[in-house]
Amino acid sequence: MNFIKLDAIPSTNDFLKQLSFDFTVDDFTVVTAELQTAGKGQMGAKWVSEKSKNLIVSVLINNVIKNIDEIFYLNIAVATAIYDGLNFFKIPDLSIKWANDILSGNKKIAGILIENIIKSDKDIVTIIGFGINVNQSSFENLPQASSLKNITGHTFNKELILVKIIDCLKINIELIKGQQRLVLWHKYNSLLFKRGVPAVFEQNDFKFMGIINEVTANGRLELLLADDTVKEFEIKEIKMHY
Repeated sequence: MNFIKLDAIPSTNDFLKQLSFDFTVDDFTVVTAELQTAGKGQMGAKWVSEKSKNLIVSVLINNVIKNIDEIFYLNIAVATAIYDGLNFFKIPDLSIKWANDILSGNKKIAGILIENIIKSDKDIVTIIGFGINVNQSSFENLPQASSLKNITGHTFNKELILVKIIDCLKINIELIKGQQRLVLWHKYNSLLFKRGVPAVFEQNDFKFMGIINEVTANGRLELLLADDTVKEFEIKEIKMHY
């Protein structure tokens, strides 16, 4: 496993992506940065982090999936790896909020962004980006964000957390390669935030009640609605209020 540690950079995902264009990059090459000036979240959302306080990470893996239709299996592998890594450090009340947020209680502590590059030889290079709020204390204008320090009252060693999460990720990637995806699938669904309980959702300024049944194989959220119908929603098509 190769570690590349940077001080400040626009985006660790973009850095690792460019590296993969210029060179042959080994599996589980890990890039970290103390500051990311143009961090990205899902669907173009920004990820803002205080310098040197948090984990800002990108990891490259080659040819784990054979086609883009399988992409959500990677999301599941990463989300459950981060869950397992943080659970090892006894972070309380962890869950996964569809699709890629990690919560402690009802506070977001981590987010994930996965990007795939299809090369001319049809190989698929995957860049796994994730950010974890570790030792940051203040989250101005972000009422639903928190950090491991705020939640537990303890300061954490970022590197120890990173190594543990990468170890968990390696295990999950081997499960995907070994066609044991259902193991990860069941685990992911069992860890879903608010699964099985009524919650408020919003679509185009319209609020409605729904109960999460599961996340489907293509990453859609399956909800049981108030009229007893079942409907699937795409990522960012709806918002959960919590």
